[in-house]
Amino acid sequence: MEKLFVSNKNESARMFKSDFLEFFSKVHFTTPLYFFLPCIGYLYYITFAERSYSVWQFIGLTLAGIFLWTVSEYLLHRFLFHYHPKSKLGKRFFFIIHGVHHDYPNDAKRLVLPPAISLPLATMFYFIFKNAAGEFYPPMFASFLLGYLFYDMGHYAMHHFKLKGKFWGAIKDHHMKHHYVDPENGFGVSTPLWDIILRSGYDDKKKVKEPSRD
Repeated sequence: MEKLFVSNKNESARMFKSDFLEFFSKVHFTTPLYFFLPCIGYLYYITFAERSYSVWQFIGLTLAGIFLWTVSEYLLHRFLFHYHPKSKLGKRFFFIIHGVHHDYPNDAKRLVLPPAISLPLATMFYFIFKNAAGEFYPPMFASFLLGYLFYDMGHYAMHHFKLKGKFWGAIKDHHMKHHYVDPENGFGVSTPLWDIILRSGYDDKKKVKEPSRD
């Protein structure tokens, strides 16, 4: 498999005239950990202190949560973040939530979802899990959030760290092709699973278009 040349050099651009809005458009990559690790800890407290699951139930619910994260990640990335509106306002909105990442993929402060986006989405999924899974929601939602953190931390690492090993190298290469070969394919970040199943991945023989770097 041909590997992509990817610069670790930070790059950025101003998005808002307002200093206040500009400040909140940037986030350190560890920020999601501060918001979601306490939530995950509380969910596991409920799981073990207030629920009585068998070992197999716990394993099954945990795997279900991770599985649902991979599905959600793929669908959100493909159909929400890569939605192409026609209106000027719509184009501006989708540029803010994802387009800027494609124009400046190594912007270190715009590689994880800011709380203004991640918290409302997490709240929506919380109520979905609680209403759909009932008493089984705590370990499912906890592993779902763990999947999200793996996605966010992994996404940052793909852009700013040299990932070693065949497994991590393949995941990084898959995502880099999304940026530098064809942004309308390769929507899986944590895993290429759904790109393989839904045939939105890449042919390994396809030539890589290396990004220019000053």
